[in-house]
Amino acid sequence: ATRLPFGDATFDAVTISFGPRNVVVSTAGLREMARVTRPGGRLVVCEFSTPTVPVFSRVYKEYLMRALPRVASAVSSNPEAYIYLAESIRAWPDQPALARSIEQAGWSTVRWRNLTGGIVALHAAVKPAP
Repeated sequence: ATRLPFGDATFDAVTISFGPRNVVVSTAGLREMARVTRPGGRLVVCEFSTPTVPVFSRVYKEYLMRALPRVASAVSSNPEAYIYLAESIRAWPDQPALARSIEQAGWSTVRWRNLTGGIVALHAAVKPAP
């Protein structure tokens, strides 16, 4: 994700869903997506995020860090994957912090929309003209 095999300004849009958490340096991946996107092109990122309702946030975090790993241990052949999932979601930046990272990677007009009370967020941005 940090060295895409495409030329500069190849695409009108780039998208990534539930993947940025898995890129070692996510800002580098966002910069690389900007490189392959034409000026005026769009970025859409769909990723787990931070719930926006305080009570719901506490319940969700409790489920994510305590219940999910236990359930996964009982029903999955790879419970470590669910532990990683919970830990990577917890470590992922919230909506405003991800928006700042997207801007720092060279995108403009960054905005986001919360889905499911903020458990997932869609971030969108535009590659500015040079």
